[in-house]
Formats: sequence, C-alpha cells, structure tokens
Amino acid sequence: METSIIYRPTKAVVHLEAIKDNVRNVKTFLGAKTALIAVVKADGYGHGEVQIAAAALEAGAEMVSVATPDEAVRLRMAGITGDILVMGPSPVSFVTKAAELGVAIAVSNESWLKEALSESKSFTQPLKIHVKIDSGMGRIGLRDAKALQLLVSAMESSKQVLFEGIFTHFACADEEDSNRTKIQFKKFMDFVNSLATKPRFVHASNSAATLLYPEYGLDAVRFGIGLYGIAPSDYVGERLPFPLERSMSIESELAFVKMTETGNSISYGATYETTQNEWIGTIPIGYADGLRRGLRGQDVLIGGERVPIVGTICMDQCMVRLPREMPIGEKVVFIGRQGTEEIKMEEWAKRLGTIPYEIAVSISKRVPRVYPK
Repeated sequence: METSIIYRPTKAVVHLEAIKDNVRNVKTFLGAKTALIAVVKADGYGHGEVQIAAAALEAGAEMVSVATPDEAVRLRMAGITGDILVMGPSPVSFVTKAAELGVAIAVSNESWLKEALSESKSFTQPLKIHVKIDSGMGRIGLRDAKALQLLVSAMESSKQVLFEGIFTHFACADEEDSNRTKIQFKKFMDFVNSLATKPRFVHASNSAATLLYPEYGLDAVRFGIGLYGIAPSDYVGERLPFPLERSMSIESELAFVKMTETGNSISYGATYETTQNEWIGTIPIGYADGLRRGLRGQDVLIGGERVPIVGTICMDQCMVRLPREMPIGEKVVFIGRQGTEEIKMEEWAKRLGTIPYEIAVSISKRVPRVYPK
C-alpha cells in the first residue's frame, strides 16, 4: 500500500532554510569560539527531530541535544552522525548503548556513575559525560562543590569515561530582571573554576541567554526555541540582536462551504448561532491535530483575510465564518503568513494562557510535516 501520498490537505510546512539561517546568525553573533548545540528534543519542538538535526548540523551546529535516551537512539538510527547530548536523566541500563553510539549523557550523581562504571567492561569506547550543575533551576544537578569533586574523582579513576562537558540551565533568562540569571551564572562559574582541568564544553546559555547575554556564551550555547524562529518571551522578542526566521506554518483548505440562514446553530453544544445569513466553511483540522478547543474564536487566514473559528472545535474538523462565498479547496492558514497578515504561535499561546513552546510540541503527529525544497 502506498503511504507516502498525503490525501488530507492539513499539514505542517517546515522550512529548513529558516533553521539553517537561525544557526548561521547565532554563530555569527557569538563568534567562532562558541559552539552551537541545536536542541532537537520533543521531535525537534514538533518540527521533526531528524530533519531539524540534519539541517542544523549542515549549517554549522557542532552538536545536537535531546531530552531522553530514546530520542538520541532514534537520531543515530536515522543516520545522524554528529555529536549528540542527552540533557535529561538516563537510566544505568542505557550507558552501554550510549557508549556504543557515541552519545554523551548528563550525570549529576556519584553513586549513579559508580553503578554505571560497573557496566563499563562492555563499553566499546569511552562513555562521554556532561556533568549537570543545579545553579538555581531546582530540577536536576549537583548542588555543592564537594559533590562535584567526588564525581570528577570517580571519572578520573576510570579510562572508560570521558569528562567532556559541564553545564547548567537558567531559570529566568527570558525575564526583564537579570539578577537571578547573574546569580546563577556566578554560582555555575564557581563550580567550573573549582576544577583542576576544565572539560571541552562549558555551557550555560539557553535561547534567551544566547540572545540577551552573549558574554555568557562560554564554550557553547544550547539554542532551542530560537532555533525554530520563536522568541523565548515577549521581553526577548523586543530585544533580538538579529531577526529570527520562523520555520513552521500550519495549513489546510476549505472542505465544505454553505450559506446558513439566521438562527442556525453550528457544531456540538450549539455554542454558536448565526445572527444573519452567513457563509460557513468547514476545514479538516480539529483538536486531535492540536487545534485545541480553547481556540474557538481564534482567527485563521483565508484569501489574505482574518476570519474567526465559530462553534465548538471538533476532533477532526472546525468551522469558520466566511466574509463571502469561497470555493472548496481555498487555502487556509492557521499559523503562518498569507498576504500581509500573519498569525503566530504566540497568538495561540496568549489565547490559551500558555507559551509558544507548548503550541509547537502539541501539533499532533497526525499532521504530516512537509519540507519544501
């Protein structure tokens, strides 16, 4: 059975050249001494982990990072040969596979490392380690210098591990108040400066810190949401050192159009009733695709105009109020640009009371990702 043909018109269009431009712009901004780690966790923030990783590496990223061991394995199995870092916790059961695949893992516990070293006889090459420091995020990581020294001593006692990096994560770098970020950076650097020998990669900056605090670039930065052309916050978006190129649009088309007389209800619960004769269009996208029910009333773009979603959003379809009769097959843009109008993920996020990160990763796998040449 042929599976490569896409019959349903609903799709996410991902422009890989935008990803490459964002990588190149960061590298130019920070300079040659700072490497770029492209964050492709959560299926490349919903954009496609393999395609994004390949594009970022091609554009000059020195490494890609993910959150889980399984994400790293999928990248390797898909042919991604560049350096990979797993930033989140990994079970000891993964260490042999990580060494085999040349995948670096985050470590923040001496006892965990000792248990992992008991598996080292099966390593085909040294296990690459990035030590995680909790400088104020309160999630995972070492919290005192003595614990760091014990962990480093354990690594130095074995030829089966390579101390490749040390890193931390900022909690508030996207906010106007910089005090917490400055405190975190100083605390992290106290840990780093306590080392007799620094590893190859010392990294602290996420997308927000990369864009606002280039002086914190160190050996590498981890560029996540910015890689996809989305500012980490409104505050950062107003202070970008260079434009971010947006990489994803969500598109579909009108599947059904009808004139509905005054007093007719639309969709489940009869939550919308026409107040005059209205043209209503039906579009094959719903909450199973990531168009959350809370987006009722949100505009979409048709013919370069904003038109509202009316009635309750269904699992597979939604309805819009058209300004006039429009043909079946007319292109509809949910996120992206059409003519002079643009709808951004931030617009959805504000309506839903969330952040654009959540919007990006919530676009369902049922929506095919398409990569124009």
